[in-house]
Amino acid sequence: MKKGVSFLVTVALIALVSSLASASDPGPLQDTCVAIDEPSDAVFVNGKFCKDPKLTMAEDFFSSGLDKPGNTSNQVRSNVTTVNVDKIKGLNTLGISIVRIDYEPYGQNPPHTHPRASEILTVLEGTLYVGFVTSNPENRLISKVLNKGDVFVFPIGLIHFQFNVGHTNAVAIAGLNSQNPGVITIAKAVFGSNPPINTDILTRAFQLDKNVVDDLQSRFSSDNN
Repeated sequence: MKKGVSFLVTVALIALVSSLASASDPGPLQDTCVAIDEPSDAVFVNGKFCKDPKLTMAEDFFSSGLDKPGNTSNQVRSNVTTVNVDKIKGLNTLGISIVRIDYEPYGQNPPHTHPRASEILTVLEGTLYVGFVTSNPENRLISKVLNKGDVFVFPIGLIHFQFNVGHTNAVAIAGLNSQNPGVITIAKAVFGSNPPINTDILTRAFQLDKNVVDDLQSRFSSDNN
């Protein structure tokens, strides 16, 4: 009896691991599945409510504006212009999106992660220092300086960054293998959560004085962003 139970538990664990390993954006179940915000006009469901394929049009698969620089007048001196399923409804179920990133001299796209996507970035203009950190316990920094035309990949879920080390503006385009990759900016998530994380937790986790934690939380609070 025990052997039978053990076998069933083993099979269940293998099935669970297999399902997690193959997790990804849902595959399309029809030729098109244009996302629609109003369910009363929807026919099929596949990740989001979907427009009747007979009603799809070119505008559902189109966006413009990536030729225009984003506004970099902020604390990190960079701007990410995102084109995901919220911008192009026809991306629904296709598992891709694209972003343009503009950097002032010494501007940065601060350490962050994409919980649902790997990223492939190419530099259009300027010079970027980029890198990502591997998972525990190694936490190895893998980094490189990129110039115009260079390409770099950031694996899914790992903390990564870009920093403009040049004296002129820099521009990059990145593709991500999710219609909605998500983004978690590390400093903002940790010190700017709403409601705030208990300072005792952050003091011990980051080995900082409580006054330093209080100051960081005040800088990253939602009231200041």
